[in-house]
Amino acid sequence: MALRFEQIVVDSENPKALADWWREALGWQLTYQSEEGEEAEYEIAPDADTHPSLLFLAVPEKKTVKNRLHLDFVPEGPEGGPDAQATEVARLEALGATRVDVGQTDVSWVVLADPEGNEFCVLRAR
Repeated sequence: MALRFEQIVVDSENPKALADWWREALGWQLTYQSEEGEEAEYEIAPDADTHPSLLFLAVPEKKTVKNRLHLDFVPEGPEGGPDAQATEVARLEALGATRVDVGQTDVSWVVLADPEGNEFCVLRAR
């Protein structure tokens, strides 16, 4: 028996708003949503058949400490390199991401946070 990587769950004060932000940031689509309210769930993925997906769940508390797990992204496209990274970081900042200092020093990636403070990195294309 083996396990299949199904989804990454993101706790959120406003799961619909955060799912919408990530959907825009990644160019993904909403693949599932439950009813509104305390049990609200919103799943996004490249398409309905692709996993892992991101599933956003409602929680009452704000994020207060650095994530112990974060996502890394690489800009897509043939251009690659630091220019693609800078372009993508600027696009994400225009959507509402903010730069975050989590103790990184002279590194090749940029640490950002989504509107609820969840850290993620934008790497240079390989």
